[in-house]
Amino acid sequence: MSRPPLPPFEPETAALKARMAEDAWNSRDPEKVALAYTPDSQWRNRVEFIQGRDEIVAFLKRKWARELDYRLIKEVWGFRGHRMAVRFAYEWRDDSGHWFRAYGNELWEFDEAGLMRRRIASINDLPIAEKDRLFHWPLGRCPDDHPGLSDLGL
Repeated sequence: MSRPPLPPFEPETAALKARMAEDAWNSRDPEKVALAYTPDSQWRNRVEFIQGRDEIVAFLKRKWARELDYRLIKEVWGFRGHRMAVRFAYEWRDDSGHWFRAYGNELWEFDEAGLMRRRIASINDLPIAEKDRLFHWPLGRCPDDHPGLSDLGL
């Protein structure tokens, strides 16, 4: 299975790869998201170590059951060859109505077919007031004309 754009990345293809990941995660569809990763993909997400698509799906189901009204923006920080560094922010609320903005960095490594074989994520959550939210689009894909992280000063 091939998942273009393929490495090695150029500025345009790196940005497209990050946008495709952003779109998939904003779908909140664990099975769809998992298809972007190798069957034996290795993750570190905060303090969890995850291996393979089945564990990715289970992790994402738990995540989005807890992180409600999830909206994410990703931005390429750098890339070389088969690797990419991405920074991101997402907003979510818990089942008590408390809002958070999560900030993080991901290190990605891709195989020759463009599937991600390694994802290392460091993430911090900041409680925010609802009035301080910046991501207001309807659930799903972030609109093309929405400001990015740098535009928002994040």
